[in-house]
Amino acid sequence: MKFGLIANVKRQGAEEAIKFFINWSKTSGNELFVCENLKGKFSDNLNYCTREGFVGEVDILVSMGGDGTMLSSARSVGDAGTPILGINLGSLGFLTQLTPQQLLPALDSIVTGEYSLEKRMLLKVEAEGIENVESPFALNDIVIDNGPISRLIEIRLAVNDEEIVTYKADGLIIATPTGSTAYSLAAGGPIMHPKVEAMIAAPISSFSLNTRPMIFSAEDILEISVENEPHQAQITIDGQVTLPIKNSAKIKIQKADYYTQFIVFPDSSFYRVLRNKLHWGYTPYDK
Repeated sequence: MKFGLIANVKRQGAEEAIKFFINWSKTSGNELFVCENLKGKFSDNLNYCTREGFVGEVDILVSMGGDGTMLSSARSVGDAGTPILGINLGSLGFLTQLTPQQLLPALDSIVTGEYSLEKRMLLKVEAEGIENVESPFALNDIVIDNGPISRLIEIRLAVNDEEIVTYKADGLIIATPTGSTAYSLAAGGPIMHPKVEAMIAAPISSFSLNTRPMIFSAEDILEISVENEPHQAQITIDGQVTLPIKNSAKIKIQKADYYTQFIVFPDSSFYRVLRNKLHWGYTPYDK
């Protein structure tokens, strides 16, 4: 079996986990392709690969780091459907659910086919001025805001050509169910199981106390325009790609036509992650 590796070497424990993975691939007879940004940090006789080169080359992509590394790994895979295994190196890690200590049994289970694939919905964004963006897709969320300028902006939201609301807020988050535990949650949005197909619209620090997050069907098309004279607003995709948008430009957000696939195991359920990471349902008196 062919494995690929994308890793954040700045994370604590990254070097040990990567070396373990390299040794495992050699002793188990599986082939390993390592992202080229790791060249020179480990053995010179490794197979190195560009992020784009993993597509069509590997059967499984292993992502070591935090959720940011997982998001960039998903962007590298794109619509190829290559399954991704997330290994969490020290952060909260909703997407990278497994620890380095669980790497060996996870790899052995993958080789023997004892795992499941979980499809994760993505969003596609279209707007004037971003036509040439290499990957206008978001696994977590799309954020429209003022960027470094702290002031209210007017954001008009329509759904399927029907006007819904005009927000006066610091910004607006459009999140997937996967992204419901990220920025959207901090803005007061609901937690959704990642198997649900829907979109969350969560305003950031809305001027109106009556404005609340809303959930829309995955079949809906969200249309957004921003009035922000004399400043320029911006779109941020998964917290990693930021693009300026013109005032009054029309932004269209809808479900993407492909999914990202995560490798999951029976003992790493979404609800268990909620309990462990967020201490979900615990009171101050629980031990």
